[in-house]
This record gives sequence, C-alpha cells and structure tokens, in this order.
Amino acid sequence: MEIRGLIFAGTATDRRVAMTEFSERVLGLRRAAHAGEFADMFDLPDGTRFAVADERDEQPGTSRTIGFLVDDVLAARRELTEHGVQVDEPSENERHRYVHFVAPDGELYELVEELRSDASTPTP
Repeated sequence: MEIRGLIFAGTATDRRVAMTEFSERVLGLRRAAHAGEFADMFDLPDGTRFAVADERDEQPGTSRTIGFLVDDVLAARRELTEHGVQVDEPSENERHRYVHFVAPDGELYELVEELRSDASTPTP
C-alpha cells in the first residue's frame, strides 16, 4: 500500500455541540453540504475534511482519528488484514470510501479512498 497523504482528521467528544460551534464561529470552518448524523463535517480549502462526532467510548474525554489517503481502500484493507491488523468493514459517504483500524499505539486511524463521480475528472 502507498500512503499518498493526509485527507481527514476527526475528533470524537462528549462536547460535540460546543466543538462544532467553536469550529464554525472561532475557527471559521465551513460545514460540508452533506453532513451525516454521526458527525458534523467541515470542508477545508485544500480538499481535506475535519469531523466532530460524539464520543466513541462511555468514558469521558476525546478520541481522534487521522485519515491516510490511499488509491484503493479495499486492497489496502486486505494488506492490513494480512499483517494481522483488525480492520472494520468499508463505509462510504458522498466523497470517500474508508475503513478504520487501531494501530499499535492504541489509537484509531483510517484509510480513505476518494470516490470520483466522473472518471474523466482528475482528483487534485
């Protein structure tokens, strides 16, 4: 697998509403047109995204995820599983196909593939 860059960062917090408002009002981030119910999404000018979600664990605090850009998330997922890494099933939104995994540092990461709505339009 080849990691092409960072494309996504997210935070999961028990203060989702406050963090979403901070991201909009203080940081000046622009909400994505297609936000999901599981996270408030923000589009950044370079094409990356930032997400604010509810806390994943029952314990207080925050957790974060970083998304690594790959060309083929399904092939990258197979490669991770061949190395004994547990990877969740692929998910998809209007822009990306992605999978989550926990690395040896105990933190959550993602592999993300950009979906192209028009095969003739190159992705920046």
